[in-house]
Amino acid sequence: MKQYLKHYLLLFTVVFLVFNSHAQLKDTGKWKALFAVGLNYPTTDGFVDGSFAQSVNFPTVNIGIQHMFKLEYGVKLDFGFNRFKNDENSEEFKVNYSRINAQFVYDPTRQLGFLPPRLRTILHAGPGFSFSKPLGNLGDNKQSYLNLLGGLEIHYAINEKVSVYTDIAYIYGLTSLDDYDPVLSGLGAFNGSVFNLTFGIAVSLSGCQFCD
Repeated sequence: MKQYLKHYLLLFTVVFLVFNSHAQLKDTGKWKALFAVGLNYPTTDGFVDGSFAQSVNFPTVNIGIQHMFKLEYGVKLDFGFNRFKNDENSEEFKVNYSRINAQFVYDPTRQLGFLPPRLRTILHAGPGFSFSKPLGNLGDNKQSYLNLLGGLEIHYAINEKVSVYTDIAYIYGLTSLDDYDPVLSGLGAFNGSVFNLTFGIAVSLSGCQFCD
């Protein structure tokens, strides 16, 4: 009898912990601050002929503020900074690439239904503006242009206020590269697209707005 009682107590404890964690990890914030760092890859078609960047570049830094109208959807405004440099088989250059984007945010976690309580998926997309500035004596080749950004975030909740996440994003440049004659006069100019992979932290800035 004591053995069965122990089993029931263990089962009850596990069930209680699962449901309790689910209740505590509901989204508690209309407002969230996001900060992430990671890697980037700029597409080769954004450079003049014969120039291209490394496949993996560091750093990428993203800073944003997010507001949820409902548990499933909201908006965010974020700023991103990237630096990339030439591949060893290309002419030498370094570029600072920054962007600002206003995005729509959608959380399909409830609809998916199969994710553990601590995991959450976030889709985000929206228009923005990009700024490309080569360093050193190539600074005259700076450019600015519109972009479209789309991405997927996967969040893991540490507690009801803080989560860590990874974000895979693609920033598409809505423009074409200027013509340079000779081509080398456009070294460092970039107005292409960029892949980002970042890892960060999201912190709730408001109280329990969406708790049931």
